[in-house]
Amino acid sequence: MSTAEVHELMARAEELPYGEAKTVLVEDALRRAEATGDDRLAFRVRMSLTTAYQYGGEPAKAFTTFSRCLAEHDRDPGRHDAERRLLWHFKWIVHSLTLFAEVPLDRTYAVMDDMERRYRAGGYSLQAVYHYRNAVARHVGDLDAADEWYAKWHAAPRDELSDCEGCDPTGMVRHLEVRGRDEEALAVAAPVLGDELTCSEQPHGILTALLPVYLRTGRLDEARDAHRRAYRLVRSSVADLSLVGEHIWFCAVTGNEPRGFEILQRHLGWLDRAPSPCDAMEFAAAGALLLRRMEEAGAGDVAVRRPGGAGEVSAAELRAELAGRAREIAARFDARNGTSYQGEKVERMLADEPVVEHLPLTAHDRRRPAPAPSPARPAPEPEQGRDLSGVTDLDALLDAADEARSADDLDGALAAWRRFDEVAGDRRLTVLQTARRADGRGVELLTGGEYGAALAEWRRAVELFAEAGDRVREQSGLSRIGALLFATGEPEEGIALMRAAVAVLDEHDAGAPRAFDARMRLADALLRGERPEEGLAVLDGLAPSRPGDLGEVELYRGRGLGDLGRDAEATAVLRRACTAFREAGRPDRLAEAAFLLGRMLAYGEAQDPDAALEAYDEAVANAAAGPPGLTPAAHAERGSLLLACDRAADAVADMVEAVAGFTALGHRPQAAYARLDLAAAYLSTGRPFEAAEVAEEAMPVLAELDDPGAERRCRFILAHAQRELGEEQAAEVFTSLAEDEDDPVAAAQLLETAADVLTGLDKDALAADGFLRAAEAFAKAGDPFGEVRCRRRGALCRAWGGGGDRALAEMQDARRALGELPAQEHGAEAAWEAAALDYDEARMLATLGRLADAVEPASRAVDGFAAVGADDAAQAAAALRDDIRGRL
Repeated sequence: MSTAEVHELMARAEELPYGEAKTVLVEDALRRAEATGDDRLAFRVRMSLTTAYQYGGEPAKAFTTFSRCLAEHDRDPGRHDAERRLLWHFKWIVHSLTLFAEVPLDRTYAVMDDMERRYRAGGYSLQAVYHYRNAVARHVGDLDAADEWYAKWHAAPRDELSDCEGCDPTGMVRHLEVRGRDEEALAVAAPVLGDELTCSEQPHGILTALLPVYLRTGRLDEARDAHRRAYRLVRSSVADLSLVGEHIWFCAVTGNEPRGFEILQRHLGWLDRAPSPCDAMEFAAAGALLLRRMEEAGAGDVAVRRPGGAGEVSAAELRAELAGRAREIAARFDARNGTSYQGEKVERMLADEPVVEHLPLTAHDRRRPAPAPSPARPAPEPEQGRDLSGVTDLDALLDAADEARSADDLDGALAAWRRFDEVAGDRRLTVLQTARRADGRGVELLTGGEYGAALAEWRRAVELFAEAGDRVREQSGLSRIGALLFATGEPEEGIALMRAAVAVLDEHDAGAPRAFDARMRLADALLRGERPEEGLAVLDGLAPSRPGDLGEVELYRGRGLGDLGRDAEATAVLRRACTAFREAGRPDRLAEAAFLLGRMLAYGEAQDPDAALEAYDEAVANAAAGPPGLTPAAHAERGSLLLACDRAADAVADMVEAVAGFTALGHRPQAAYARLDLAAAYLSTGRPFEAAEVAEEAMPVLAELDDPGAERRCRFILAHAQRELGEEQAAEVFTSLAEDEDDPVAAAQLLETAADVLTGLDKDALAADGFLRAAEAFAKAGDPFGEVRCRRRGALCRAWGGGGDRALAEMQDARRALGELPAQEHGAEAAWEAAALDYDEARMLATLGRLADAVEPASRAVDGFAAVGADDAAQAAAALRDDIRGRL
């Protein structure tokens, strides 16, 4: 084994986030370091492994590496020059010892005493010692002692062994929150909340600690923002399992059970590899609280996926499991500590009640959509409902119900039927009266969603109409039965019934409302059944007689013409429908006609975005009078069109309303598509945080819908949002997009973008590997310049990552690839790339200290850039050359 291999492994590990992959590399490096016989190297790697265990979610393993390093240091204090680092590690060990119930409390106190002795001997402040004595006192529930240690901690001077400027106040906030000293906690946190903290535990540590403080003090906006910011940072690290549990608790007490359930489901598998029993206890208790809140809301039967494909369990069953687990672990801690504090804390959490009924977390997070604007032209005030209290004529009451139905006044019809039932009492009814009341009862049942019962009542009414010899009402009833059969899965039988009814009514009741309505039902069914030619034929010759009927005919005709691709005719007809509904004072129908007109103008042959937006404006303004789903649909269509017109800022408000409306109605697929457009709008307006959140909300539903195009678009938006947020996961998403890409050039470009993300985060060794993969992909795709560019950039990253010799070899690979290009076909482009290669090679050689070798490529770069007219690049190369000469 060579020390070079150890250094290479450690360099690779340095660029990885804390977690299993990083820890495995450092463990491998330690094995190799021990095999070299270089005890100093092995000591340094072992110290790094303690850090990897601590931040990678395996603190128990850190006990062994820390103890061995401490023993080696004590044997020869001057050999490793590691006293200060070991004293820092003491803080981790003291804290971690409290997290394992099987570790005797006396051992924790002994290690803490040893820590204090060493800090005193080294001349360091005892500020950190007091900090961790406070933490141990809080853990066992000795809050009076914790107050005393807090006072000493707060008064002691900070020094180089104090926790960082974010973690130290976080610990103080934890103490003050437990003691109910909320205003003091806010004051302690205030100076650091606006700072750029570089610690791996911040800012999510202090933001999470402040959640209960914000809620108790009514600072709901701050609480919401703290949750959103902090959870995003903790969700990828199992080491932060207890913090994840605190965010589940937050969701449970703020009326955000659906989001809390998503978080619980996402992290449930971590419970089996929790960093410590204490972390498992806190996560389990928070999960049980959340599931209790779901049970109380009637969602106890919701299925929860067990980790690892182990089946499903109901929310109620899982609640019992998690509560039992939390209580069992708490009992072990209390037995170890000789107190009841942990058990009481768990019970308090399990019994927690909401702090607020519902705290919206985003603009589109509403339990019901925002009130729609008033219709642009409201319908005339309805006449005061007819007073039927004095009417005792049964036929007159049935006539009043029919008149109300004909005018789309369902409330009036219901009132008339109720009065009929009061007057009729036990009186003997005629067959016709019985039939008419049965017909009305079918309408009542249909309105209540009882389709089978409505169908049975209408069939009874039809038989009675036939018995009474009222053929018009009989056929009208058969028409309605046909429409209901069509809507409930029996389309052919339904259409046959409606056709037959139309034929009879045309003969016996032509031009009357019942004949008109029967034709409209048939036309609607044919249009919905994708038989537009037949539907249009049914509409021919209709003579509207009631206000709004003309609009209905034109609306249906517009639908049919649009289905046939006769866009110009459809547009003209829909315009007439809108005019007719405006004149009739029917905002409910105007909204639908304007909506369809907007779609025709947006997507038809002669696209007119401005006119389409005007139509959508009218649809949105009147949608409140229409069916419930129309309002979010109109917002979604207008928002999508605004987005397509590069008006993303204007689109945001519409898409917010669309998401909120569809979600409130339980329309998950439509809400997911609206979220997709909202994420795109957020990304385009410089709001990557919101874009990432919304894209992540949409992703699971889009995956369920089996819509690869939409899912891919969502991942693409997410990757760009993560990139702007500086999140390393962006590289993983871009790489996965490349793997799914059919176009070889596009796949190579995505791999290059993934490498770009890594180099932007100073993950140079990983970026170098990424650029190499991209170069190979460009070569396979037949893009030689892409290959050269990526080989050059990868070599440069390799050099920045410490791989000097390999970097120089990879730069030569780039030069060979460039040399294989026919110069006559790629003159200026090849010359520019050659100059860029010279420039980067000179930078690399200068970085490696080979200044004399760097002069020639720097000079060639100056000449090369100048030859192709790249004056700025030539000046940069000249400055590099002059700097190298000056350093020589």
